[in-house]
Amino acid sequence: MASKKILMLTGDYTEDYETMVPFQALLMVGHTVHAACPGKRAGESVRTAIHDFEGDQTYSEKPGHNFTLNASFAELKAEDYDALVIPGGRAPEYLRLNPDVLAVVRHFADTGKPIAAICHGAQLLAAAGVLSGRACSAYPACAPEVRAAGGDYADIPVDQAHVDGKLVTAPAWPAHPDWLAKFLAVLGTRITP
Repeated sequence: MASKKILMLTGDYTEDYETMVPFQALLMVGHTVHAACPGKRAGESVRTAIHDFEGDQTYSEKPGHNFTLNASFAELKAEDYDALVIPGGRAPEYLRLNPDVLAVVRHFADTGKPIAAICHGAQLLAAAGVLSGRACSAYPACAPEVRAAGGDYADIPVDQAHVDGKLVTAPAWPAHPDWLAKFLAVLGTRITP
């Protein structure tokens, strides 16, 4: 397996598990992962939040860990990367307002590179205009945005992931095993004992 160079776009109040778990798992299997946030440099950190499902109408939110970035957004070039990961949480709500972030997302979609988005990450895909004619899962509260962007909302169980070509999406962190397995398959990653 050839190692892939993967970009993870994040922001403050990214979802803790949806950032840390894929970052660590992709490193574990031998890929290079650069986590970057607009306005921040490598070595700086973003705050995370832990979202949990406790029987309310939506998730609860608790403070998470500080996540240290290992890339500077201002210095990255999307064409240098093989794939994109978009964690959820509240960060996509703000990242979608940044034209430079939207241009990065469009680069991956327009060039047919793999994209993995989870939870509220679909907000960024919708704002970038890359969902027209595509099926996409997301946190259920994002379904109207997926549909408004011309996408087909994939209403799947919270522990499942959906693949549409090279777009791998899931509703929330309980889908990590399925989401990461499907993303690794799209990347062509082979894990052998």
